[in-house]
Amino acid sequence: MKVTALPEVQQYLESLKEILFEKEYFGFEDAAQKYVDELLYDIQATLPIRLHRPAPAYFDRYGKNMEYAVFIKNKQTTWYAFFRVYRNNGEEIYQVRYIANNHTIAQYL
Repeated sequence: MKVTALPEVQQYLESLKEILFEKEYFGFEDAAQKYVDELLYDIQATLPIRLHRPAPAYFDRYGKNMEYAVFIKNKQTTWYAFFRVYRNNGEEIYQVRYIANNHTIAQYL
């Protein structure tokens, strides 16, 4: 099994580090960097074994027939990774196509 992400997702996660620091969710840049790195690691390491559900039709704009998995980071924030599973030469590839948190998409789930 392999977990990959679209370039747009990778770019979002890179910019998230800056956003979290600039909006003062974290007092230090290192803390914001660590938060995003841990989120990314959690997705890459556990996505294939996590419970996943079909994504609502609202998320079809990021790809048809997607599923999503939940990643709880703290009491206030839950992240959702939306993905599709492909097979290539017998290997399962989990491609993350969109990522967001409960503060921005909860009303659509």
